[in-house]
Amino acid sequence: MTLHLGGGYSVNTAHVIGVFDIEKASTSRDTREYLARAGRHKHVVSCTDDLPKSFVVSLDKDLTETVYICGTAADTLRQRLIGEKY
Repeated sequence: MTLHLGGGYSVNTAHVIGVFDIEKASTSRDTREYLARAGRHKHVVSCTDDLPKSFVVSLDKDLTETVYICGTAADTLRQRLIGEKY
């Protein structure tokens, strides 16, 4: 199954590690450093041209982490994940 992230992007639900509210998570220095490191290594995909609301971390089959920056609210993405699994 796939999780639609917006902007024409989807990710396999089996590869999703987590869905995070970007505003809440960005208050942590560790999270800011993680996102900066992912950006430096070109492991960030922007799924929106609007103000980002969430980010999704996935682990691809080649064990590469990818961070998807989304304009969709984290709660909405989580509901989509729950709907896929049940």
